[in-house]
Amino acid sequence: MIKVGIDTLPLKNQNAFRGVGNYTKNLIDGLDQYCSHLQIITGDWRDFWPKVDLVHFPYFDFFFCTLPLLKSKKIVVTVHDCIPLVFPEQYKPGIKGKIKFFIQKSHLKKADAIITDSQSSKRDIIKFLSYSEEKIHVVYLAPSPQFKIVNSQGLLSSIAKKYQLPKKFVLYVGDVNYNKNLLRLIESFSLVPEEDLFLVLIGKAFEKKDLPEVKDLITKVNELSLTSKVKFLGYVPTDDLVVIYNLASVYCQPSLYEGFGLQILEAMACGCPVVTSIVSSLPEIAGDAAVLVNPEKPKEIAKAIYNIVSNSSFSSNLKNRGLKQVKNFSWENTSLNTGEIYEKIVKNE
Repeated sequence: MIKVGIDTLPLKNQNAFRGVGNYTKNLIDGLDQYCSHLQIITGDWRDFWPKVDLVHFPYFDFFFCTLPLLKSKKIVVTVHDCIPLVFPEQYKPGIKGKIKFFIQKSHLKKADAIITDSQSSKRDIIKFLSYSEEKIHVVYLAPSPQFKIVNSQGLLSSIAKKYQLPKKFVLYVGDVNYNKNLLRLIESFSLVPEEDLFLVLIGKAFEKKDLPEVKDLITKVNELSLTSKVKFLGYVPTDDLVVIYNLASVYCQPSLYEGFGLQILEAMACGCPVVTSIVSSLPEIAGDAAVLVNPEKPKEIAKAIYNIVSNSSFSSNLKNRGLKQVKNFSWENTSLNTGEIYEKIVKNE
């Protein structure tokens, strides 16, 4: 039996509420469920280092030293995306950060394999990190099985009442980082000619009113006289979030870049039509099941939203395509593919 140690740092810091935390938790659960030939040990990698055959770091930090200096074990690192390197002007590391990036990059080259979320991210890893292409493995993520169609009218009504949700709304779920393109999302929403449509933004970061990115969003909302039409919900428990996806008229994520874009699959699994960008990994993940737009053109985004909320036939068609597309992704596949990579590396002594 292969003993695999998974570093759970992403479950103990700010990443616990982000995609990296969800990835780490779902991967551990999936490996336990689908890979009985593996013994999974979790915790701080320093604690289990002597006891395992392989160590998996499910997160790569570009500007903090998180990888071991010396390599006496087989190592797998998940690099979800290269966002700080794609947008260097927006993610300035400073002198110390640059030094740490040099160290991290050199340590990463010692890893036996990199796992990444998409072909798009693989291309960026080759470009920015100079890592061997043949040692980079694309393993798609998947929404949690919790994300599904909700048929209970009572549950739908109670969640709508709990969060004071309007009847028709555009939904966004996620962080507030530059790549999320939220200022343009708000601008685009203001251009949709639908008076009874609202915008609902969900994510832990929206609770931090002193965060510069959140301040900028609030300023934009005020400038466009949208204070009564835009709702910031902050963190929402997963059970409630599933119902909110079901209630939404359209899910919109016009990102400038995504390593994967898990939320568009969550929305699809809940029967919510999706508008997303025609850049990075998003077309790869969405297939023909979403309306793809230029993320730098608010009028194009607004038109896509309007076409869905004003045309029930088109909306229904997108819903059905989304439900079909999301079946291509599962945590069973993610776990089995990851387990195969572990085996290949350990047996390749």
